[in-house]
Amino acid sequence: MSEKKLTSSRRHHLKSLILQIAATWLEQEKKDVIAAKEAYMSEHCPPADLSGDQATLMETCKKLQALIDKIDEERYDLEAKVGKADKEIEDLKIKVVDLAGVKKPALKKVRMSADAMLKALLGSKHTVNMDLRANLKQVKKEVKEEPTEAIGDWRKNIEDKADRKKMFESA
Repeated sequence: MSEKKLTSSRRHHLKSLILQIAATWLEQEKKDVIAAKEAYMSEHCPPADLSGDQATLMETCKKLQALIDKIDEERYDLEAKVGKADKEIEDLKIKVVDLAGVKKPALKKVRMSADAMLKALLGSKHTVNMDLRANLKQVKKEVKEEPTEAIGDWRKNIEDKADRKKMFESA
């Protein structure tokens, strides 16, 4: 059998039907909660009998105080259980992260100088300057003195020509 595609009207009808069922369930749940509260109150808190003298009122107050203490103890016990369960949940979350491992982002290739690398490894307090140039001695360049007149220095010749040109221009 081939499955037919739902038409929009059929889909709308089914959706409204499901919403109707859900609404009735919610109403029933509200009624159940109210009934449970009434049953709890009738079981744990009997109706107060206010007729009588001072002694019966004192007795009623003592009973109410005992019930309050009992409820407080239950509340503290439940609070301790919830705290213990929360701590256990946190421990399990940590175990899950440990077992699954943390996904590390892809590292970028970075070019670093030796100084920057040492600074990154040792921290900013331990800076090591590898200034190798400071240890070098300065060397004076030797000037070779050659007889320029004999070989003929072209720079000097140009300067001489420029001087002659100036002489002619000024004259």
